[in-house]
Order: sequence, then structure tokens, then C-alpha cells
Amino acid sequence: MRTYLRRGRKRAVGVLLVAGVLAAAACSGGGGSGGGGEAGGKITLTIDTFGTFGYEELYKQYEASHPNIDIRPRNIVRLEDYLPRLEQYLATGSGAGDVVALEEGIINRLLAQPDAFVNLLDHGAGELEGNFLSWKWQAGMTPDGKLIGLGTDIGAMGMVYRKDLFEKAGLPTDREKVGQLWTTWDDFIETGKKFEAANVDAKFVDSATNVYNTILWQEAGKASNYTYFDTNNNLVIDTNPAVKTAWDTSVEMAQAGLSAELRTFDDPWISGFRRDSFATVAAPAWMLGQIQEFAGEEKAGLWDVTTVPGGGGVWGGSWLAVPAQSEHPAEAAELAKFLTNPQGQIAAFKARTNYPSSPQAIEDPAVQNFKNEYFSNAPVGEIFGESAKGLRPVYLAPDNQPVRERVEEALRAVEAGDLSSDAGWQRAVRDAQSEAG
Repeated sequence: MRTYLRRGRKRAVGVLLVAGVLAAAACSGGGGSGGGGEAGGKITLTIDTFGTFGYEELYKQYEASHPNIDIRPRNIVRLEDYLPRLEQYLATGSGAGDVVALEEGIINRLLAQPDAFVNLLDHGAGELEGNFLSWKWQAGMTPDGKLIGLGTDIGAMGMVYRKDLFEKAGLPTDREKVGQLWTTWDDFIETGKKFEAANVDAKFVDSATNVYNTILWQEAGKASNYTYFDTNNNLVIDTNPAVKTAWDTSVEMAQAGLSAELRTFDDPWISGFRRDSFATVAAPAWMLGQIQEFAGEEKAGLWDVTTVPGGGGVWGGSWLAVPAQSEHPAEAAELAKFLTNPQGQIAAFKARTNYPSSPQAIEDPAVQNFKNEYFSNAPVGEIFGESAKGLRPVYLAPDNQPVRERVEEALRAVEAGDLSSDAGWQRAVRDAQSEAG
């Protein structure tokens, strides 16, 4: 998932963003204070999401059982576009949806603004604690005991790959045999070298940053339980071995010529799925719905899913919150509770492979036995379930996102051959210190 605007740019563009966002909210009818009005006895609830949450059928179900509610979805594909708008809505007190999605990189930042959100405990959410993994529930709590977010998904990890491109390279295509090729990241790199040696008109991986973030989350989950900042919010990029391990491994892969050198969610990366630009993508469960959308129906059955090198892991996940500016907080809270209940999470998983954060949903046969038709009937319930078993939550400090963006920029410079690995690492550390300072 992508990031906000960097801190250095925020002040420069702040006035323009406020004006543009408020104008857009006014023209669109907005959410919260702008679009929660009543017409014909009905209440309109606007819900703001990014990426793919798989809620389309759930909206229809809710409206059918709540005839006084009209749900108005507003979805933005790119998180980097969504977050600045949400921050401006919250800063100005208007324009936000009645329900808004918060991803893992922003919720810690917003926990310091509890007054900007409704305390869901005031709307009966306390009795739902058992519906969520304990760490997911706690991650939605503010330091003073308010619940601002109900968990949606967790980003259990897998590796998606193109069977036809693997066949052209003389590699196995069966998902179990493919998974056996790369029990470790060193194995993955060696497999990539074999792929490249076959002169297939595609690169082995989409980007170094996707591999980097996957390894970073794996290593942090195994050891420190944090990435760039420790749990006291001290910058530890240059002392946390998880960061350097992820850096060194992804640089080795890039310098072996295995990467298409694309930036995730930029247009060339999106179009790369249709143009057969790469053969593998390290993908959290939530990304599968987006890959299906970007690749299109003509690629159905060409992609498959197998285990990720390094023994599973998790990357990402989200929560639903109700901004305090909503004109209908009680109704919005009920909608958020419905979408995040175990059956709602099961439905979202079946629709878009967003792996549940509810223990009841995780254990449900509908999840465990689910196969994704688009991805060659891959048993994604089993694959992502195994990945999630070793999950340990990773702490993300409030300033994690801007630091992560600077590190990724340095890594892309190395990937493009503009910097050596050492020079890139020094730049990453220096820029992180500047960003965090």
C-alpha cells in the first residue's frame, strides 16, 4: 500500500489541497456533514474506501434489511491519493464519509486524534471484541481507551505467478512444485536467474520494493516486532537488523537483473499485468482483487498463487472508523459493525480475497476451503491461512509512512543503477533521519 505526501511537501500544497478537497466534497455532496442528509425519510451514509474491499454485495444486503438507509460508496484505487484527502477532511471538519477506511500505515498516526472519530464503544462495539484477533482489536484503541476502528482484513502473504511465462522458461507450473522452488529468498533469487536465462520476454519480479517490504515484515515479525521505529518511537533504521536484511536481499535481486523496476500502483505497474511485464508478484491477500481488476478477464487462469519464500507473514490490513463530523454516527457505527462482523469478513474474502481478522471467519470452512477461480482455482483460503499462522503483529510508529517512502525512493535509485547499494543505504538512513527529525 502506498503513502501520504511527504511532510516536506504538505505545507507547500496544503492550501491548494484544502480548497480542492472542499470544492470536490461540495460538488459531490460529500459524506459526513456534507452528504448525510435525509431525503424521503431515508438516511444517506457515505463510505470512503481505497483499493478493493469487496463490499458491493454487502451494501445491497444492508440496504435490503435497512430500508431507511442508502449507502453511497466512494472508492479511490490509490492509497496515496486517498490519504491526503482524508487528512484534509479531518483537518477541516467536513467532507469525510460517514464511515472511512484506515490502513495500517495511518491508523497509528490518527490514534493521536481521538476527538476526530466516534468512540465505537459508545455504540455497543465493546461486546464484539471476541470477533477480532486480539492484536487487531487493540490496534483500533486509543491510549485513553477509546475504540476508533473495527478491523477488516489482515494482509497474509502469498506469491502470485504467471504459469504460462514459467512454462516458457522451462520451470514447473504446478503451485506446489513452484512453492518448493523457493523455500528461502536465496532460492527465489536463484529461480529468478534461471527464468532470466531462458530469455522470456518478461522480468521475473515486478519491483524490488515489493520484495523488500515482504521481507521486512517477515523479519520484523520473527524478531523485533517493529521496523523503522521501536515501540518507544525511536528511529532505529540503522540498528534494526530486519531492515538491513530486507535491503540487502532485495538489492541482490535487483542487481541480478530480475526486476521490472516498476513502482507499485503507478500506471506502468498497473498496465504491466496486461502487457505481461513480469512473472511474479509478492502479494498480500488484499492485492489479489486488484491484480484481477488490473489484469482483466483475458488473463483469467494464467495467474496462480503459491507460498511466499521465507515462511509466510503479513503485510497490511485495515480498519473502519466513523468520523466525528458524521451527521449520523449511530447509523454509521451500525454499518461499520455489519461490514466487519465475521459473516461480512467472509463475504469480503470470497469477493476480493481480503483475508479476515476475525477468528470465527478464519476458522469457517467457507474461508478455509475457498478457491479463487480467477487464479487457477488456487486454494487461497489454505495458502493465506498457512501464511497467517505464524503472524506476529508489527508495530508501526506514527511517522512510519513518510520514512518508508524515503527508504523506498533510495531503493528504487539502487534498482535503477543510479546508486550503489552502500550509497543507497546511506541515503535511506540519512533521509529517514531527516524525515523523522
